[in-house]
Amino acid sequence: MMSRWMPSRQSPPPAAAVQGPPAPSGPNGFWLVDPSFRDRLASATLALLDLVGDALNDDIPLAEALDDAHDHVEYMLGVPSLYGVLVQAEAAAQIVQAAGLEAGSPFGLAIAQGLAGIGQLPFDQQQQFVRAASRRYAITAPSRSAASAPPASSHPGTAC
Repeated sequence: MMSRWMPSRQSPPPAAAVQGPPAPSGPNGFWLVDPSFRDRLASATLALLDLVGDALNDDIPLAEALDDAHDHVEYMLGVPSLYGVLVQAEAAAQIVQAAGLEAGSPFGLAIAQGLAGIGQLPFDQQQQFVRAASRRYAITAPSRSAASAPPASSHPGTAC
């Protein structure tokens, strides 16, 4: 007779696999011509700027904050990670421009040099540039509502 204290030879039932939230969907066709996806990219850029500003509160260097936030773009910002580099590049360009520097192309050296220069400043000053970039981007970011609004019609004979 087998003691009830002896280990069973049966294996325990497999643990249920825990799945995270579904990955966000990508664009419908080419990303540049999908207005709702471009809106998500703009929203993600604004959220990334806010995340970077908050990270500076914890004395995380600017470049590191941009890079770390990019790692979470899929679930925190709602765009597929493949497109996170677009969000990161736009956020970096906005920060450099808010500092009064020329951003140029995302593939050029101006953004990298601008970020390096900003990164040498005290954290509170870096955060001011990030907050200014966030405010400006919230106002100037392309949005579908503005793009889908009917153009203002000009009637002949009316003074402007």
